[in-house]
Order: sequence, then structure tokens, then C-alpha cells
Amino acid sequence: MLSVYSIFTKKIIIMKKFTLICTIILSVVFTKDIAAQGTIVDVAAGNKDFSTLVTALKAADLVGALQGDGPFTVFAPTNDAFAKIDATTLNSLLEEKNQKALANILTYHVVSGKLTASDVVAALEKGNGSVELTALNGQVISVMQKDGKIWLKDSNENYSEIIATDVMGNNGVIHVINTVVMPE
Repeated sequence: MLSVYSIFTKKIIIMKKFTLICTIILSVVFTKDIAAQGTIVDVAAGNKDFSTLVTALKAADLVGALQGDGPFTVFAPTNDAFAKIDATTLNSLLEEKNQKALANILTYHVVSGKLTASDVVAALEKGNGSVELTALNGQVISVMQKDGKIWLKDSNENYSEIIATDVMGNNGVIHVINTVVMPE
């Protein structure tokens, strides 16, 4: 009987050590993932659905600015959103001579401060379903709730649906949109 007890005790000790080792390994892995998350630019660069956005940020010379401390809220158009723009127009915007125009468009997608989805919803409730935000380019962009969805409305009265929220970077948050919004 003593040997069965001894074997049972050894198994418990082994299981406790195994659990401790697994816990240590998992915390190292998750801590590494959080640290590796990086800035909002790093997060966007790590997602193939934002490759056109990253190319545009580079062409507009905005990568360094958006890797700064922030915090920033970025309404990030997907590749499909950029595909809605005429290819000739998009290619022209990516040319060096149009860097200012491209920077104006891209900074219209960025707001100073970190606004999570819950912050936006709270502001919408307070603003009766609509709130105006000042983008980094100085122009106003509207956020509104319509048909059970959250939308951006640009200065040209065009709409873009927010299709995913709260993609976190260490200097802000990304909300994914399905159409490029355009400033004046």
C-alpha cells in the first residue's frame, strides 16, 4: 500500500511540475506576442489585407509619423476598399509628385487619441447616433449609426462601413473600413 501511495505522490509532483512548466511557456509565448504586436503601422504591415494601405503610407511618407507615440485611431481601408478607386487615379496618387494629396487623404483616416469601439458607441449614444471627429488633416469626418451598423461619412457625403474594430497596436487602434473616405 505504501508503494501505491508513493507512486501516486510522485505522479502528483510530476503533474504539478508539468503544469508549472506549461504555464511558464505559455506566459512567455503570450508576452512575446504582445511585445511583438508593435505600432499600428507594424500591425497593418503584418496583415496582407492592408498591403495597399502600407504602400500608400510609404508613398506619402507617413510611416514614421504613425509609428510615433500617438495614440492614434486609424480607420484603415482594406485592399478591396482601395480597389474601388479607379486604378489610374490610385497609381497617380502613389506618384511622388502627388505626395501631398495622398497624405491629405490618408491623414483624413486618422484621429488623434485612442477610440475603441466601445468609446465610439458611447459617443454615438451621447450624440443621438452621430458624432463628428477632427482628423489629423484638420477636416471633420462623421461617424454615424445607421441600419444597425457603424459608418463613416466623409465631407463629400460618401459612406464607408466599419467592418471590424479594435485591432490594437501599442500606439493606437485600427478600425477596418470597406471604402476609402475622401476629404474636401
